[in-house]
Amino acid sequence: MTGTAEEKSDAVKTTCGPDGRLLPFHEIDGETRAALDAMCRVRSYRTNQTVVQDGEKTDFLGYVLSGILRMQKSLVDGRQHIVGLLFEGDMFGRAFDGAVEFSIEAATDVEICAFPRAEFEALLMRSPDLDRAVMLNILNELDRARDWMIVLSNQKIVSRIAGFLLLMRSRFSAIDHIIEETQRGTEVRLPISRKDLAHLLGTRPESVSRAFHALQDADEISILEPDRMLVRDFNLLAKRAGEDDISGLPSVKDLLREERLKT
Repeated sequence: MTGTAEEKSDAVKTTCGPDGRLLPFHEIDGETRAALDAMCRVRSYRTNQTVVQDGEKTDFLGYVLSGILRMQKSLVDGRQHIVGLLFEGDMFGRAFDGAVEFSIEAATDVEICAFPRAEFEALLMRSPDLDRAVMLNILNELDRARDWMIVLSNQKIVSRIAGFLLLMRSRFSAIDHIIEETQRGTEVRLPISRKDLAHLLGTRPESVSRAFHALQDADEISILEPDRMLVRDFNLLAKRAGEDDISGLPSVKDLLREERLKT
């Protein structure tokens, strides 16, 4: 579904998120931060609205303030495939480059900070701090892409689901509406619909549901709600996901080390 974004013309502080957490721009010098604040405009999108069309060269670069975006590619046979997700703190758009090679859509209601391309590129040319922040964002995106490739390489859907839950806990623990630590274990709220999750993992929604119930039957998770799971032991999930492969990811390795120190 396409639609027009609601835009707020008032400048916002890009150095701090709506809940007070510092964003990646916090290490940039004060003059550059002020320039970013002045050019930033907040745009709101409803679920399923298109933010960027496949093949479009946008006039802005975006920064996710809240919500989740999906990066989606249309295949030759007409199928849609989600190639990645953008969460709070992620940037998107191609500075000094051509069109985006996939569509970007709102998987949930989303607020982004839109930086006019020409102004942002000019600021990037004269600010080493901003250049470093953008480069780190690109490297983080490459790390996530590698993580997804390892998860997707597993032939069993139940193992892909286990890997997905591990990545949610290891990479997005700071986003409190996704991860919550409880006395019973770790609650993981699925940030996207099961249909989107199926597209992301290269399967069907029915297969996703069967995989979650298989993990529950094995007493590795509890399904609290359709979009909320209780993970009791991440070490069991790691074995299910293929521990030799998944534990090679730095973020997952740190998570498993922490879990084993608890026991």
